[in-house]
Amino acid sequence: MSDRSKNSTAVNLIAGGTAGLFEALVCHPLDTIKVRMQLHKKGGVKNPGFITTGVQIASKEGFSGLYKGLGAVVIGIIPKMAIRFSSYEQYRTLLKDSNGNITTLNTFIAGVGAGITEACIVVNPMEVVKIRLQAQHHSLSDPLSAPKYRNAAHALYRIVKEEGFSVLYRGVSLTAARQATNQGANFTVYSKLKEALVEHHTKNGNDGKIPSWQTSCIGLISGAIGPFSNAPLDTIKTRLQKESKGAKNPEFNNLSSFGKIKKIGFELIKEEGVGALYKGITPRVMRVAPGQAVTFTVYEYVSSYLVTLPLFKKQDVVFEE
Repeated sequence: MSDRSKNSTAVNLIAGGTAGLFEALVCHPLDTIKVRMQLHKKGGVKNPGFITTGVQIASKEGFSGLYKGLGAVVIGIIPKMAIRFSSYEQYRTLLKDSNGNITTLNTFIAGVGAGITEACIVVNPMEVVKIRLQAQHHSLSDPLSAPKYRNAAHALYRIVKEEGFSVLYRGVSLTAARQATNQGANFTVYSKLKEALVEHHTKNGNDGKIPSWQTSCIGLISGAIGPFSNAPLDTIKTRLQKESKGAKNPEFNNLSSFGKIKKIGFELIKEEGVGALYKGITPRVMRVAPGQAVTFTVYEYVSSYLVTLPLFKKQDVVFEE
């Protein structure tokens, strides 16, 4: 969201994709821990904390086990970030008044729109593949261990072949709701905090330039809000997307999408209590908040560099605060 110069869709694509790649590499282990915690079923065994879960994965499956599903994330991260930033800008442009100003409410609506758009186009299929890979307990360091899904491409192939293309969109309503609340809060809080910092630095004769560490801080704050507001949706979504279509549970397979969501939610609360809806909240916040700090910092840095290049200087304005 640079206000420094003329940005283009190409800048959003490159800067957003680079930012997303850095976020994935830094934060993916926490996402794997979160998924394992959300999939843990009580059965008389207390759900281990995020540190214990992480240690168990690393000791039993090797350190590389923490990066299960990373391939699916990397494959989807460039279109995801390109869609997020570009669609946010488009919605934001449509919601500006005749003077080019935008209200806080409309900023939130633009963020919600961006979240829904990215969820429907790329995030949900990516998450189905990622969760299937993360749910496997085999050791990646053991050559004798034969996982069902070897990598992201193999998982995608088997899921579509055995269960149909539509399975990639299982839980899309929950994913869209999660991404909508995430990006609505994320963009709104980030934009307002950045606006305040720009004003502060302008008054202090710094041309409104924000140091990278402050960009990281406001990204961290904005990223922490979403997980607390939609943790139950994320837990149910993870359970739903982990289930493979088969004969072992025909009653569940015959339910409608809403019926499956309701069944998973009710059973989770009945068996483990309301607190179970917040399983994995600690690693999720620890992943999402720093992830947004990394995303916005890298995005701002890369985009500010790209717009100085002759290739992008003559592009149309698409993303300005």
